Amino acid sequence: MYFANGMVYGGTPEEMMKIIDVKPMENMTMILTFSSGEKRLYDAAVLLKYPIFEALKDKEVFSHPVLDHGVITWKNGELDLSPESMYENSYPYWKQ
Repeated sequence: MYFANGMVYGGTPEEMMKIIDVKPMENMTMILTFSSGEKRLYDAAVLLKYPIFEALKDKEVFSHPVLDHGVITWKNGELDLSPESMYENSYPYWKQ
């Protein structure tokens, strides 16, 4: 049992998923390292179907992500994507 935000919960608190490292690659892919230590490959090309992410077509923008408290952002925080979404839509990455 634990207490958070004025509420009592059963079980144990779960740690929020965070991205601790990001490495942009060719073809709009990224190698992400999560707070669990797991590395995953994310294909950001799927984001281009959403107008808000059109700026990522610019290689200069895409290749300079910034980690802000475990969340990947671009363009001074104008664009971001949740770690949970990136995890769910990525694949295990085994190469070192």
